[in-house]
Amino acid sequence: MPEQDYSKFAELSPFELKDKLIEIASTDAARMMLNAGRGNPNFLASQPRHAFFRLGEFSLEETERSYSYLDSGFGGLPDRNGILQRFEDYVHRNSASEGIRFLNAAISYANDQLGIDRTELVFELFQGILGCNYPFPPRMLPQAERVVSAYLSEEMFGDRPRSGPFSVFATEGGTAAMTYIFQTMKANGLIKEGDKVALGTPIFSPYLEIPPLPEYDLGIVDIRMAEGDDWQFSDAELAKLEDPAIKLFCLVNPSNPPSVKLAPNDLDRIAALVEHKRPDLYIVTDDVYGTFADDFESLFAVCPRNTLCVYSFSKYFGATGWRLGTIALHEESVFDDALDSLSEDTKQILDKRYSSLTTNPRGIRFIDRLVADSRAVALNHTAGLSTPQQVQMTLFAFAGLLDRRDAYKDAAKTLIRKRFKTLYMNMGIVPHRELNDVNYYTLINLQHLSGQLYGDAFSEWFVAQKKGYDFLFRLAKETGTVLLPGKGFEVVDASARVSLANLTEAEYAEIGSFTRQVLSEYFSEFQGIR
Repeated sequence: MPEQDYSKFAELSPFELKDKLIEIASTDAARMMLNAGRGNPNFLASQPRHAFFRLGEFSLEETERSYSYLDSGFGGLPDRNGILQRFEDYVHRNSASEGIRFLNAAISYANDQLGIDRTELVFELFQGILGCNYPFPPRMLPQAERVVSAYLSEEMFGDRPRSGPFSVFATEGGTAAMTYIFQTMKANGLIKEGDKVALGTPIFSPYLEIPPLPEYDLGIVDIRMAEGDDWQFSDAELAKLEDPAIKLFCLVNPSNPPSVKLAPNDLDRIAALVEHKRPDLYIVTDDVYGTFADDFESLFAVCPRNTLCVYSFSKYFGATGWRLGTIALHEESVFDDALDSLSEDTKQILDKRYSSLTTNPRGIRFIDRLVADSRAVALNHTAGLSTPQQVQMTLFAFAGLLDRRDAYKDAAKTLIRKRFKTLYMNMGIVPHRELNDVNYYTLINLQHLSGQLYGDAFSEWFVAQKKGYDFLFRLAKETGTVLLPGKGFEVVDASARVSLANLTEAEYAEIGSFTRQVLSEYFSEFQGIR
């Protein structure tokens, strides 16, 4: 096969490179393309969706109580009076329909476990699903915030005691959350051009790509996870965080692409370092994959004062198209303390920035500044995630809270872990899982794999000839299989990220076989030049 030069694509983001690989993989129309490059799951939670549509039917019945005499498709705005009784009548009439039992259980749970008034919740859900009013408060609907807070507490804290109240901002997915955080930190002087941001690498590539943008111009410090220690942090790497020039530490936990959660000991070491040496450090933890881990605990629980938590409902509930994310921040936080400590000159500039919102701009908390800045401040009154989205988010949160026996959770974890085993078995490798492995993704270390299959000499040749990047294009061209390069996530060794969420088990068996096939071809090339 003639050599082709793919080096011109080397600086592309892995997600932009994916499109080029898909183009190459699709050249053979008679062959099915296997795209394991993106983590969109091929499973989803059905019950909260049934509930969403049943709730929609009830809400439409309610609107048609008004203006029916016009006979023109008119509906009226929500009527709070008697709505709980009418909802209970609806539930009774439709008790055999999918989703009705879920709705009834959710209302009961909210009242009994969270102290939420039934009427307030039903009315908020009814009004919200119709989308007939602006989101108010813009940050999040009140009852939705209470339900989502309870869900986040259950999923992020594990057995750790709660650390006081926290507020939630509903966003258009986790990626919007990332955007808003950097924007507001810059606008409020918490990060400045020339500051350093530490990244727990390997990491989701946008965290690598945002800091160098001209509007931020932040230096990046790698806090590198050790592959040989199941992707945990060494003392030497964590010690880098003692540098006062580092203002912000971002990490994805469980990691992307290694898909390994931080061990409790690592979490405690980070918390101790912050407490004793860097009490001023801002931390952003992106915990979207935490719900797939066993006994997960977030840095948000362990180091609450310094940590802002990003969570997305997209992966666990199969809801990437819904764009449902959250930012959570404890009421006592280093972010708000930093606002209080700004110079008087900076405070006056920010007074002007937020003066249209309140007569006391300095009293606006960091999380509410995120909301305002998400709409250029002037449009704060129209900020907020759409109310139908907030209703579906609330129902997803209820699904997690009501899954008392972890039936859905165990099924999701079993599914992806079985795919992990199948993939490696078909490469000719005995799969091995460590205690903290999650397996939403797997990172195929091509350097190690080539050595395991064909010996150290071949592995050294493979690395010296820089075949790792070429491997991805060759795999796409010859087999129609799309994987992402580990390099784009700041992985040191030649590697490829495989999503274990979006294909069938039979297709992962094919990917494993194709991976070995292409490496075998490289081995034949290696033997021919010896």
